[in-house]
Formats: sequence, C-alpha cells, structure tokens
Amino acid sequence: MEISLSILNMDYNHIEEELNKYREEIKYLHLDIMDGHFVPNISFGPAVVKSIHKENDFIYDTHLMISDPMKYIKEFVEAGSDYITFHLEAVENVIEVIDYIHSFGVKAGLSVKPNTKVEELLPYLSKLDLVLVMSVEPGFGGQRFMDGSIDKVRLLKEWKEERNYSYLISIDGGINDLTLNKVEPYLDLVVVGSYITASKNPLENIKLLKHNL
Repeated sequence: MEISLSILNMDYNHIEEELNKYREEIKYLHLDIMDGHFVPNISFGPAVVKSIHKENDFIYDTHLMISDPMKYIKEFVEAGSDYITFHLEAVENVIEVIDYIHSFGVKAGLSVKPNTKVEELLPYLSKLDLVLVMSVEPGFGGQRFMDGSIDKVRLLKEWKEERNYSYLISIDGGINDLTLNKVEPYLDLVVVGSYITASKNPLENIKLLKHNL
C-alpha cells in the first residue's frame, strides 16, 4: 500500500519547499479539486497542477469534487494527471466519463460520498483503475474519520478478489495512525492530508503510518 499525500492544506506560495520534505517518502500526490458547487469550498485548478507537475516527479492522483467533470478532464490531463477520479453523485452517464478519461491514456477513478451505498459502484468496477471511498464529507480537511467507510472498503476488496478486478482501493478522510489500522487490510492507496501536513513532525507521522503498512 502507498500513501497519497493531499496538498490541500499546504502553503501554495512555498509549494516546492513543502514538497521537498516528502520526496523520499511519498510517491503519490493527491490533488483535491473543488468548485464551490459540488462541495462548499473552492481549491485550485489545472494551472496549479501544471506548475507543480513541471518540477516534481510524483504520481498525480487528481480528485475532481466538481459538478461537471467532463468539462475539465482534458485540462487536468494536459496539466499532468496520472489518475483522474470523479464522483458518482456528480454525473448521469458514468460510463461516458470513464471512457472519456481513458481516451487520453489516463487512469479513471470513481468516488462515493459517505451517504452513498458502495453497491452503486458495482456496474462500473470492471472498467475502473481506482475506487475512492470518502470517509469524511468531501470539501473540508481535518474532519473525523467515519467508521461507516470500513465495510465499504472491505466489500470492494471482496469484489476485487472474487471477480479478478484490477482497480486500486483508496480511502480519503480522517486518516491517522489509529484509523488506518481499521482499514489497512483492504487498501492499496491511502489519502492523508492534515495528519502529515499540519504536523510539527510530518516525517515522524509518515513513519507511524508506514509502520502499519
């Protein structure tokens, strides 16, 4: 399992200095894209992703928390995204969006909010490269982990093994060294933000997480 580091709460004016702390420890960057409509907050757009991508050799895990992902997918592909994840709740034709992402040679992910049943993902799992379970309400950092997400990732692991699917199983929200213990057996990728970036000892917290891996 790998850590995908959320940059949501980083200081974008000193982003290179921030990222330099993690180059030896982190392979994935998680990019939370918010539009102020699908979720209450606004974060950043493809220009920021592109500027980060120029100088950094991470795997770019882009999470579109936006109402109209089709409109912006091409821009985030061009900005350097390796994975683009959109929300089941945001679109009517899920297959169309998955196929559109794949048409650029980029990997497609699908995410669900805490109140969405994980069974709603079943028709799409065979086509997905990543499934992202939200263990908090999307749109804000620093929230408390919701235990309802545990059964979701457990079921995703069962379906993946039973049906020989290839998607990565990921979770996002409220992750620390204690909550990771609850879900680690079911995950391929774990999104972590404030537990690392808001810590006085971020590298020590990464070690605590990796101790559980």
